Amino acid sequence: MDILECGKSCLLLRFSDGSFTTSFITTIGIDKINANLGYCWARAVSNITTAYYRGAMGILLVYDVTDESSFNNIRNWIRNIEQHASDNVNKILVGNKADMDESKRAVPTSKGQALADEYGIQFFETSAKTNLNVEEVFFSIARDIKKRLADTDSRPEPQAIKINQTNQAAGGAAGTQKSACCGS
Repeated sequence: MDILECGKSCLLLRFSDGSFTTSFITTIGIDKINANLGYCWARAVSNITTAYYRGAMGILLVYDVTDESSFNNIRNWIRNIEQHASDNVNKILVGNKADMDESKRAVPTSKGQALADEYGIQFFETSAKTNLNVEEVFFSIARDIKKRLADTDSRPEPQAIKINQTNQAAGGAAGTQKSACCGS
């Protein structure tokens, strides 16, 4: 099992409560929160079942900037998302713990941005501890989801085929045409 502590729960707590603690027990990798903007998901473990992906509208891929192995696993997580989540799920790459001393950083900002660019997704560096970009990440994914849903809703409906309607132009009288099925 690939359990990584990259600060997912701390990001969610900072966003939802405005607080920070280091006393979290390592979570299994997916946290969700209803924050009046839909469900936001944080993904961190490579062997999570597909049930967690069903219905997800947005996924935050979180890695620890001081832990290169957490960053290297992002590609596996994206493959898992591509296999199990809907095709149009919104994704954002998040490099957490950006407040750490530069000497402890294992993943440069440019490397995180390059990976996000490769997949065509947004990228943020955050710090749950200092509240750097926490709201921006959650509001950004919420805006992306809202825009996607609005774009989907504004698409014209395909023309429906109407069955058993009389053709007034051809001289048919309303209600006189009967269906040939079901004994009518």
